[in-house]
Amino acid sequence: MSSHHVVPGTVLCVVHRPGGAALESSCVFELRGPLTDAQAEGVALRIAERHRFVSVTLDAGADGHHVLTLVPSGAPDPAAPLPAELIADLLVVPPGAETVLLRGAQRGLVREAAEAQQDGGRGVEQLSWHWTGPLDTPRFTAAWQSVADRESVLRASFDWIAGPRLVLHDRAAVEVVRHSHVSVPWPDLVERERARGFELYRAPLMRLTLLDGAPAAGTGTTRVTRVLLTYHRALLDERAVHVLLRGFYRAYLAGGLLPGGERRPDVRDHARWLARQNTEAARMFWTRAAPSSGTAVSLGRAAGPTGQSGSARVRRRLSPAQSLRLRSWAAGRGAGESSALHVVWALLLYRAMGVQGPAEVSFGVYLSGRDIALPGAADAPGLLGSSLPLSVTVDPQGPVGALVRHVQGAVLDMTVYPWVSDELIGQWSGRGEGGGPSETALVFEGRPELPGAVRGELEAQGIRVDVPHLVGGDPRLSVTLVARHDADGGLGFTALYDRSVLRDTDASQALSQCVRLLAALPDFPDPHTTVGQVLRVLEGADVPRAAPRRPPPRQPALTTVREGEPGADVICLVADAGLVPGTYDLFVRHYDGPEKIMVLHCHGTPRALPPGLHEAARQGGRLLLCGCGSSAPAAYRIARTAALGKGAAVVMTGTGGAAESASALSLGLRAALARSA
Repeated sequence: MSSHHVVPGTVLCVVHRPGGAALESSCVFELRGPLTDAQAEGVALRIAERHRFVSVTLDAGADGHHVLTLVPSGAPDPAAPLPAELIADLLVVPPGAETVLLRGAQRGLVREAAEAQQDGGRGVEQLSWHWTGPLDTPRFTAAWQSVADRESVLRASFDWIAGPRLVLHDRAAVEVVRHSHVSVPWPDLVERERARGFELYRAPLMRLTLLDGAPAAGTGTTRVTRVLLTYHRALLDERAVHVLLRGFYRAYLAGGLLPGGERRPDVRDHARWLARQNTEAARMFWTRAAPSSGTAVSLGRAAGPTGQSGSARVRRRLSPAQSLRLRSWAAGRGAGESSALHVVWALLLYRAMGVQGPAEVSFGVYLSGRDIALPGAADAPGLLGSSLPLSVTVDPQGPVGALVRHVQGAVLDMTVYPWVSDELIGQWSGRGEGGGPSETALVFEGRPELPGAVRGELEAQGIRVDVPHLVGGDPRLSVTLVARHDADGGLGFTALYDRSVLRDTDASQALSQCVRLLAALPDFPDPHTTVGQVLRVLEGADVPRAAPRRPPPRQPALTTVREGEPGADVICLVADAGLVPGTYDLFVRHYDGPEKIMVLHCHGTPRALPPGLHEAARQGGRLLLCGCGSSAPAAYRIARTAALGKGAAVVMTGTGGAAESASALSLGLRAALARSA
């Protein structure tokens, strides 16, 4: 067994007894889990290489486990708890795996995904296309597996114990499932695959599902197969999926094997490039360009609850003739169709405000990040870009041409910083994390073209494929509008919206008004046409209504889930927002010890423990703090900084499935209790 290979589903457990000792004495961690000596050495080596302020010693424990002793040498604050990043490095599986610290907008997306694991469809996006002609399933599967072997992004999972990061695995098996045309209706299949979601800690975060069409009349042979590609948006965007698709087609044509080694640059090279960026220029730009407090961001006027849930899509289209007129109108003002769309969206946000004079509105504009100064970035699969807030002052008395030029210039300025996140914008603008919020976002996609040579080879084998299109996804914002040209020159629009914010009728109305304004712009050739004159196109039309997004309810700080026997030890399960759902429920259900069990819900590390926890520990015996996955650093920090009493211990596990994590936690607890006894 190599130092990289660990049985899938393995979750490591680490036991630490603070004993009131400061870091300057030593920190001892018992590694509990199915680790070989080589794998334990991999953990020790990772700590030694990444955390130079500690010396590392690895020993064998009396009962076959491994003991890691850390002694500081030149730590900035010897009495401080070890950093969360070090705790994460203790727990990552496999021990020898390469990890990549995420930066920019992707950090926020991973945090959001981790905090929304109870909703399996959150963060999931889907593309679909038709495959006409013979489809060899083993060859199809082998071709995708060959792409995964070459593309590190398809062998990546997420770890969010400390700062979000990628974990790169040696191998990840791509799931391909084929259904007959009578087994499941297409809409049900799309929704089922979306609702499945992904286990963020398990690679790959992409899968494919095939649904055969009815056999051609009189032949018994399937001629058309619908392909559904489901992926997680915290790892890939649509542009990245099209890059992967080109590699897949080449592999399929070659019999299922993609020639060549790993693609570079990849996610590792992009992360290194981000780490080298000088943020000073970006800070100066966003200090003045970030949305002001009170900027309008809603597409509709305030209304009560919609009575709906989930997400939905609505589509509209400009005909080829309308698209050509719009393109000519925008070109006459030195801009493109995307600038015209940005202007129209700003007008809709302004109209929803119901004001008379000038006002500032803001919405997100997605930048792909493919034109950054990293050689080969245009064809690097991964999430390189982000949605950044565009702020526009709409003056009904001002010329619409000036607004077009302003929007175009603002977007050009933003394209220099596609790696900037809302978190950084909030820090730089002085409004805290998320200081650049948007309720809506626009994505203007160029029509992806399959290379002519590849298309020709497919057709020579009797295969025709169309351009993949968006069929499903989870709205991160109230509305995400995707615009792209279609095959005959028309301009299509797909709005993915949150049904708890917009009623279906309001979403349909909003997109119809957007397309109506776009179609009307060429009717205003006069360069002195005002914004107010354009807005009169919608005179008499209702303004869409929008309900506010409600934050999820917060859990009580401390709850007792099992009373335990009188005078028994107290198990405190520390739970943060990124805990894998069901982990502690399974632990409590199957743990048969006499201990009292409490759950401490926290956001970050609490400054002080709730009085109820101290009281429970005073009435009982020892206090055992437990943290699974992202809750582990908080449990450790509490154990190091709070007066927990004699015999206290902290038990931490890595990130994994609920059942595996609960089992590892139970194993570690029994070891801690036996040792203390």
